[in-house]
Amino acid sequence: MSADEGASSTSADGIAPLRLIGARGLLVRCVVSVAAGFLIFAGFPPRPLWFLAPVGVALLVLVLTGAGGPAPRLRAGFGYGYLAGLGFLVPLLPWIGVFVGALPWLALAAAEAVFVGLFGVVAVLVSRLRWAPLWIAAGWSLTEWLRASVPFGGFPWGRLAFGQSEGWLLPLASLGGAPLLSFGVALTGAGLASVAVTVWARAHGAADWKRPLAGGLAAALAATVLSVALAPALADMGSGDRTITVAAIQGSVPKLGLDFNDQRKRVLDNHVRRTLQLADEVAAGAAPQPDVVVWPENASDIDPLRNADAAADISRASDAIGAPILVGAVLVNGDRTTTNSVIVWDGDEGPGERHDKRIIQPFGEYLPYRDFFRHFSSYADRAGNFVPGDGDGVVHANGVPVGVATCYEVAFDRAFEGSVRAGAELLAVPTNNATFGDTEMTYQQLAMSKVRAVEHGRAVVVAATSGVSAIIAPDGSTVEQTSLFVPAALVSEVPLRTQLTPASRLGPLPEVLLCLAAAAAVVAALVPRRREIRTPARGSTETAPAIAGREHPHGIEDRIRAEGGTKRTDSGDHSDI
Repeated sequence: MSADEGASSTSADGIAPLRLIGARGLLVRCVVSVAAGFLIFAGFPPRPLWFLAPVGVALLVLVLTGAGGPAPRLRAGFGYGYLAGLGFLVPLLPWIGVFVGALPWLALAAAEAVFVGLFGVVAVLVSRLRWAPLWIAAGWSLTEWLRASVPFGGFPWGRLAFGQSEGWLLPLASLGGAPLLSFGVALTGAGLASVAVTVWARAHGAADWKRPLAGGLAAALAATVLSVALAPALADMGSGDRTITVAAIQGSVPKLGLDFNDQRKRVLDNHVRRTLQLADEVAAGAAPQPDVVVWPENASDIDPLRNADAAADISRASDAIGAPILVGAVLVNGDRTTTNSVIVWDGDEGPGERHDKRIIQPFGEYLPYRDFFRHFSSYADRAGNFVPGDGDGVVHANGVPVGVATCYEVAFDRAFEGSVRAGAELLAVPTNNATFGDTEMTYQQLAMSKVRAVEHGRAVVVAATSGVSAIIAPDGSTVEQTSLFVPAALVSEVPLRTQLTPASRLGPLPEVLLCLAAAAAVVAALVPRRREIRTPARGSTETAPAIAGREHPHGIEDRIRAEGGTKRTDSGDHSDI
């Protein structure tokens, strides 16, 4: 059989595994890697296909641990991981370039795929260890943490956790936050890969397959079993210390895109008008009286602290509705920088406490290395000159401590961690998605808010300029939701809670432990083993992946050969990158 057709041989125990070698094997692995990344993407909202994410992880792990051929070298592991990263992130992030062209979108996807490539390296290394699925999943946690941290403060968009807002693993977020939820998805995928390898080996006559199968099944089911156990303990709409009525106003915008606020007064007018309409409905008994009203980010891009007309309009709306409004506004500082702020505005009393956005978006709200990047895009000079705020993210409206994470901040664990620990009993996510048009971005961000609700056991109010706005229960379910691009008002009774979930108490500790476990596994894989390990003869290949959790570093097939099978050798194996 020619090299490009593949080759196989049969051991004394009757195993005849598929051997993919040469250019054909390389092509197959590359295609499967891209497909694995695409399956992870397909598991993200707005599609209710969350179960595809662990399947995508499983496919990638199979490639990285050598199923169907020789185990890849480290540089090959990076290459396959990088291709999976492109298959995942390129279709996930087109909203980045919807109004600024393809270059920023593709550049960001290419840069972030590097971290999935690093996962490929880690997976190749730790797949040689006992309990490999556990260390592979921890390796995903490590590289996901890196991606959420660097460069420019990181970009956590697309964490595995954020694709699970409708999935049965969601309760894990209440125990260890988004990091544990991502780990659960990765562990399920690695466990599925282990099961697949073991079943294949058993089908081809492997003698010792029960223990690897048990380990793989345990890994695949562990996250699900824990989630099922946690689900009854999740807070719901009836579990609060007391309740209040909240309203989310979606005023919509005159047009979409980067120039949505060219008519800033019209954006403000839209939100004032829809609030006044709600006040009329309340007066007529058609809607309940809200205690707190939430407007979106950028509802007033006219600084109401400097513009008397804007201030008067907001006061009029607050007076009419009879409640303080959390107003998303752009404020101009004395040095001509700006802050993206949420101000508690209470009728004639005017502005009170405020939250200045602490985690600002690079290349949007500010531009690092502006002189350099302006050579690549005419849009560079349109990036903002925002500066980050400080504080714990809590504002008080009508006596209610509200934790605020403005738009991009909701993707970061630390945003609401600090707020809840500082006493927030309700969470708000004012956001402006008008700059991203009719894309999946708003649904991806809404899913993050659902995960945060479960993570902290708090109701979440999402107010978006053009949609989607929503009221989310503490168990992550959607109470009410608007459509895109229409003025709307949501009014709902929500619980206020002071009790902390385990995730809120532990803060970043679960992620720290997962990252340390991954680092320890990498070190263990790199340190020479004390026992003597047989070195394969020149020209031989390592074929079965070690993912099934065996003590022998080269897996089931090597053990079978040690028990009397024949050792396969192939010449001309060029399957590694």
